Amino acid sequence: MTTTAITGRELVLTGLGAPQDVLTSRETEHAAPGAGRVLVRVEAAGLSFAEVQMLGGRYPMQPAFPFVPGYDLVGEVVATGPGVTTCRPGQRVAAMTRTGAWAEHVELAADLAVVLPAQVPADEAVALVTNGVTAWQLLHRSARVPRGGTVLVHGAGGGVGSTLLQLCRLAGVRAIGTASGHRHERLAGLGAELVDHRTEDVGRRVRELAPSGVDAVFDPLGPDSLTRSWELLAPGGRLISYGSAGTLDDAGSWWKPYADVALRIARWEALRLLGRAGGRRARMYYVRADGRYRDDLAGLLRMLADGELHPLISHRLPLRDAARALDLHRSGKSTGKIVLLP
Repeated sequence: MTTTAITGRELVLTGLGAPQDVLTSRETEHAAPGAGRVLVRVEAAGLSFAEVQMLGGRYPMQPAFPFVPGYDLVGEVVATGPGVTTCRPGQRVAAMTRTGAWAEHVELAADLAVVLPAQVPADEAVALVTNGVTAWQLLHRSARVPRGGTVLVHGAGGGVGSTLLQLCRLAGVRAIGTASGHRHERLAGLGAELVDHRTEDVGRRVRELAPSGVDAVFDPLGPDSLTRSWELLAPGGRLISYGSAGTLDDAGSWWKPYADVALRIARWEALRLLGRAGGRRARMYYVRADGRYRDDLAGLLRMLADGELHPLISHRLPLRDAARALDLHRSGKSTGKIVLLP
């Protein structure tokens, strides 16, 4: 515990608009953390599609403007509040904050912090905090794909998708991944069969590669993609919807695409109950910072420390260049995770 205030800078999202117009920097002061809380000096913060959605007010239940964005971080504990026993000053931790990570120092609940193995690189570790756990849980908890199975990974060039390809290879699962052609070179070493969704008929190509269907489809694109994904499932297959990237520029309320997804899944579940779905199932997934999350992140960090897993990093940029990083993400020119370094 410390009684000396610590000052630092943070980025604030002030409203809707282009990143360069609505992101601003300000100095903030942190006093001693409260009970059950820790103060972390940030070494690396992640940038994800969530922040791109927040620019347009389209992320589910985002805070009111202004707020500090930043879904995940890795850093060193510099102070702990009363009652904290899970970490101590000097230890490095990872945490999923959902917002607040784009700062030099962040105060957070101690139960969000997972202690890092020694010598783990901050940039690779932060790529696992949200994206890595999402990929692990999609494969091993939601779909439970067995060794020898075949899956379709939409958005294989993103932070979740590229990690899913690696996890599939480690688990002995065959992966077919969709990504723009310019991303294929960087993805080629991850063990997947790649399909260019811009120039190829994805449905036809996947049926050529997996004539009997796939055991799971991981779909972050939203309602317009789901029917095709459902049709590509093998009997007994699983469709997991975990986002709505394809609706970023849609008009209307942020919740409408998610309601559309829920309605489609409800119809398929009704068919399953009537015995008319061939044993196929569909569900929505959302990463939660619960006990399973902590266990899964700790396991992924051990894999990173042991050299089994290497998240694909697209760009490493200073935190002050977050506006540029957001433009890169939205442009589709990044492959893997964009990391911000305070």
